[in-house]
Amino acid sequence: MGIAQEFKEFAVKGNMMDLAIGVIIGGAFGKIIDSLVKDVLMPVISVITGGDVDFSQWFIVLGDNPNNLATLEELQKAGINVLQYGSFLTVFINFLILAWVVFLLVKFMNRIRKDETPEAEPAATPEDIALLREIRDELKRKG
Repeated sequence: MGIAQEFKEFAVKGNMMDLAIGVIIGGAFGKIIDSLVKDVLMPVISVITGGDVDFSQWFIVLGDNPNNLATLEELQKAGINVLQYGSFLTVFINFLILAWVVFLLVKFMNRIRKDETPEAEPAATPEDIALLREIRDELKRKG
């Protein structure tokens, strides 16, 4: 079997297609979460904190800043080393929200599966146990 045939068999297997679909949906889901954080949650956080909170503008200058540049764009344009912890904070919030939504989704799916699975019938009592129970009941009745 040639390598092209082996690759074809590998690529068209069900698991490979499921993985590809999952990656595509995951990418789209990530964009939804980014929009949720940026367009919905961050404005609410800004109102709660009483100011215009923009995490992307939170940074620490790590190098010399001879011209006393103040904005992130100016610092980056000047080539000054900057620690952009605000961007990390935004990505971290996105991750937490995504993880929470995935958790709720899995919890919901498990509940649906639990409702769909029929309850297992109790196992039949073994014959020797049933016989011992009959003997016990008979002894109780006579005694």
